[in-house]
Amino acid sequence: MDQVPDERVRDCNGAPVRADGSYVLYWMTAFRRTRWNFSLQRAVELSRELGQPLLVLEALRCGYPWASDRLHRFVMEGMRDNARQLDGSTVRYYAYLEDARGAGSGLLEALASRAAAVVTDDYPAFFLPRMVAAAGERLDVRLEKVDSNGLIPIRSVEKVYESAYAFRRYIQKHLRPYLSSFPAPYPLLGGLPGQAEVPAEVSKRWPDATPQLLDDSIDTSSFPIDHDVAPVEISGGADAADAALRRFLDSRLSDYGELRNHPDERVTSELSPYLHFGHIASHQVFSELMETEEWDVDGLSDDASGKRSGWWGVGESAEGFLDQLVTWRELGFNMCVGREDYDSYGSLPDWARETLEEHEKDEREHIYSLPEFAEARTHDEVWNAAQNQLLREGQLHNYMRMVWGKKILEWSPSPRDALEVMIELNNRYALDGRDPNSYSGIFWCLGRYDRPWGPERPIFGKVRYMSSENTVRKLRVSEYLEKYAP
Repeated sequence: MDQVPDERVRDCNGAPVRADGSYVLYWMTAFRRTRWNFSLQRAVELSRELGQPLLVLEALRCGYPWASDRLHRFVMEGMRDNARQLDGSTVRYYAYLEDARGAGSGLLEALASRAAAVVTDDYPAFFLPRMVAAAGERLDVRLEKVDSNGLIPIRSVEKVYESAYAFRRYIQKHLRPYLSSFPAPYPLLGGLPGQAEVPAEVSKRWPDATPQLLDDSIDTSSFPIDHDVAPVEISGGADAADAALRRFLDSRLSDYGELRNHPDERVTSELSPYLHFGHIASHQVFSELMETEEWDVDGLSDDASGKRSGWWGVGESAEGFLDQLVTWRELGFNMCVGREDYDSYGSLPDWARETLEEHEKDEREHIYSLPEFAEARTHDEVWNAAQNQLLREGQLHNYMRMVWGKKILEWSPSPRDALEVMIELNNRYALDGRDPNSYSGIFWCLGRYDRPWGPERPIFGKVRYMSSENTVRKLRVSEYLEKYAP
């Protein structure tokens, strides 16, 4: 197994490795999987190097923003898969489910006090950067965070890119070396020294939920979270993610290039929830896709001109999907790493803010409140169908998400109000919300990663306009509208 590249590992606190520690602690927060995981691989490296067993802590707090039955269940299903995967192995898996706000406070410090070193995940969005930074200040043992987000290390890109075209050119110039340094598909192969023991006083105060998860008992009703946002049919976890990937590669990929924008044709991968919660790695998705395409690195073009197709040297559908998986997804991470205000109105390009503010006082034929938006109570059957899909399934078709956001801009008192509505609805109901990629989609509706468009229109100004009427005229959407009607 190759060593984790240095540029993916960051020291969080400058504290030393503790020579008399009892185990290496992997604090799993974002990459909630046991395969294709640089963070777990780094923890394994330290475990073998120090001759200490490995303890994996995966916790689920109940006080995170937008906590709900929907999100809790999806995460817990992933924890169940991890518990099953590690059951009977030399790795000690410790699952903690916080049953009251603040009840989990002190657990990390208690486990870290006996650790030789602590490894965690380097994820640049939501509350996780603040949480890891705070932990670094509290712990007196070495804390490392490891990047297992995408094909290019997130902190190796030295500037924030303002367009997919420019970032695509960067990828085409710089990606090749990283294709030979993927995480180990099975980082736990080969065994580890002994098995870590959790101190009795720790397990007494913060009970281990692993037995409950192994019994397949996933019940979110007792947690102090939003019970109005119900679980959805799609299951969380690495097993479900693997099944979704196989379904896409086996039966959808061939039509993806031609049909992905048509809501009636269900050919998109539907992998974004699994990528967001770390139940699957983009490295795994890339590897299995390229295996399907019978590709090797020699197939890459030497033309780094930023073109959307032709560079990878695979079929049209695979090229289109790779542009989403690599270019657009990692562009969103680039924004979150480079700008702390990635989720704020002020992060929009100057031209977009200027044109939106010039038209802020334009008359609006319709204005809806947040509850009206949330309950899909607008005059527009296309928009209502998109919102109903979000409410019922926790997902939005990729094209419909763009129309959904554009109409919220058109029907809100101001662009700032529109942004608040989009963030609230997406983060509350979408399984893939609160993610760099979903913020890219929201802010694209207001001009991020885009350019000025003409003719200049009321409300939108020079921001790209989209309409429900054009959507119905251009795309196959009749079955979608029938399925998601109120």
